[in-house]
Amino acid sequence: MPSSRTLRPKGSGPTTRRQQRIRRILERRQPDLTVVLEDVHDPHNVSAVLRSCDAVGVLDVHVVYVHEEPPRRAFARKSSASAAKWMRIHRHDSIDECYAALRGQGQRILVAALGPGSEDLHALDLTRPTALVFGNEMRGLSDEAVHAADGAFRIPMMGMVESLNISVACAVTLYEALRQRQFAGRYEQPSLDPAELDALEAAWLKR
Repeated sequence: MPSSRTLRPKGSGPTTRRQQRIRRILERRQPDLTVVLEDVHDPHNVSAVLRSCDAVGVLDVHVVYVHEEPPRRAFARKSSASAAKWMRIHRHDSIDECYAALRGQGQRILVAALGPGSEDLHALDLTRPTALVFGNEMRGLSDEAVHAADGAFRIPMMGMVESLNISVACAVTLYEALRQRQFAGRYEQPSLDPAELDALEAAWLKR
């Protein structure tokens, strides 16, 4: 017997095309790939990070603001062009609180930081459950964020400058994760469990 979805009259309720697109995107979301922003204050940088997250299938973004005010405009969901509309934003008052939440989900925490122990980005296994942490535009990451992490990584640089803009660094890192996960077939089957996928689909259809 055909399903009720098959029998739904064309044009009734939410448009079939929009619903199918939402479902397809949610089926590619990667709940075990997470981005953390610590005191990133420029709204343009935050918006660019969120767009990169959406593009590669990140669903959850964690933000910590201790020394800076959060750029509320960048996290607003009212604009149809805002990537924040399609993210789950988790706010924390401290790095300790943020890291505890991530470890409770089984995430390995890696910080973008230069140092003797930093691994090359392309040497990382980003198919594992991973939270990628990026810091303030001027100060970088706090000592607490670096020391409490499980490891650090660096993006290869061949020029005179030592680092990329935070939103660019995040995009480069996420697309390396996408490359690895595509090769491993991680976008071919849904990672979200069916109940959560259905709940998110219903919520997104209302946005």
